Amino acid sequence: MGNRLSKIYTRTGDDGSTGLGDGTRTGKDSARVGAYGTVDELNSTIGLVLACELPEPVRELLTQVQHDLFDLGGELCIPGMAMVHAADVERLERELDTLNEPLPALKDFILPGGGMAAASCHLARTVCRRAERETIALSRTEAVRGEAIRYLNRLSDLLFVVARVLARASGHGEVLWQHERRKR
Repeated sequence: MGNRLSKIYTRTGDDGSTGLGDGTRTGKDSARVGAYGTVDELNSTIGLVLACELPEPVRELLTQVQHDLFDLGGELCIPGMAMVHAADVERLERELDTLNEPLPALKDFILPGGGMAAASCHLARTVCRRAERETIALSRTEAVRGEAIRYLNRLSDLLFVVARVLARASGHGEVLWQHERRKR
């Protein structure tokens, strides 16, 4: 573990800049800070899901995801760092397949809802999509490893499936978009 923070404020960011993990300084509004900041926001939204009553396998999965996201934030904060790997993406795919297999096939769009845990998971999914967009935007101007983008892409799919699982487990069920309501 590196240096411990004994003082939370440093005043070094009062000019609108922040330090990256490699010691360089950049604007707080830079694409890199936006990307890792949104990954941090995503981690916080997953914390909201974890604050709900969850089946233990889902809790374990989302706790592992939080650790992965902390690694991903570090990777994005330190240019050239590699902390998320192909094996992490493959693990998400295996979890996705396992959770999705018993679910009924989708015939309609699902609205965010289905109980507090499921709704919170839908919120995490949308923040994940934004983190993915911001990481892709960063990759247009600076080096970003493909594993980071693939991880976020798989994670948003996984969060969608977890939301479906949680809606069913809570007894609320999935909230289906009623597209026919406009035809009345």
